Amino acid sequence: MLDDRKTAILRAVVQEYVATGLPVGSSHIANLPAVKVSSATIRNEMAALEQEGYLAQPHTSAGRIPTDKGYRHFVDSITPEGVLAKEEATQVGDFFQGAHGRLEDLLRHTTTLLANITHHTAVVVGPEVEATTVRAVHISRVTPRTATVVVVMSNHSVENETIQVSEDITDEHFHSAVSHLSRILVDRSLVDFQTIPSTNDAHVDAVCFATVNALSRHRKDKPVFVGGAASLASAFDAVDIVRDVLTTIEQQFVVVSLLQDLLDRGLSVSIGAEHGIDQLSACSVIVAPVIADGEAIGSVGVLGPTRMNYPQALNTVEVVSEQLGRHIAEGAS
Repeated sequence: MLDDRKTAILRAVVQEYVATGLPVGSSHIANLPAVKVSSATIRNEMAALEQEGYLAQPHTSAGRIPTDKGYRHFVDSITPEGVLAKEEATQVGDFFQGAHGRLEDLLRHTTTLLANITHHTAVVVGPEVEATTVRAVHISRVTPRTATVVVVMSNHSVENETIQVSEDITDEHFHSAVSHLSRILVDRSLVDFQTIPSTNDAHVDAVCFATVNALSRHRKDKPVFVGGAASLASAFDAVDIVRDVLTTIEQQFVVVSLLQDLLDRGLSVSIGAEHGIDQLSACSVIVAPVIADGEAIGSVGVLGPTRMNYPQALNTVEVVSEQLGRHIAEGAS
């Protein structure tokens, strides 16, 4: 456990290093109003912090930089306020006030919002299809041989598919198929059905079969949206680190599993190797659940270098996740 003086010095080193990216020397810390001791005392305390694993000295004559352990102590000593700077708060408020339309578009644009505010890579995981139910089914002819199937889900996502039909299928057949499918599918998950009972009308059955077959690809969908991946290129000097990180976040299953694992462990911040994914050992991940009507339906997170502005990123993730959950709940009510 660090005493107050060491904590203050460590905090000052973290904040300065995050701001500049340069090793921090004792003389600079001595000039800060929050640390009111001599340079000699600061040098001794920084040496002690290095011995205890909170700081590292990249070069013999250079200042110190925080280690993952140092960042962890810093993060654990701050309390997210859930409050953004005025400009950022306005940006978030305007975004959700003007957000309309499909849930998929909302989630995609939310990643852009997060990335723009934090300047890190943003990840938004939407509700699982397995956890949502069908609200409505619509089928309409587009050409003599094609029709569009639209299924509205309880989470306000909309699944669209095109099916092939024969020219002798009439609007009445479509109407009967919609009625039959609605009786069977509404208030049930897409994973609850494999086949549809026959209607004893070959044309109606053909439309129903084509619809079920087209929707089968959505049974295991878990929408994942990533924004701001390009910001990683400027966050790391080593090309191989950038390549490893980009390759990893392209694997949606890994990203979803990572965020869910952190939430299951009660973590909002994972620093460096804490999350257990070697390719992301140079990164920190901040995550918060998306809660709608008291239920966790997804997650919001940012991924960036361990040298990130943790207070700002924590507050942004907290505010955006809360606003997103509220917006989804209000849209579903």
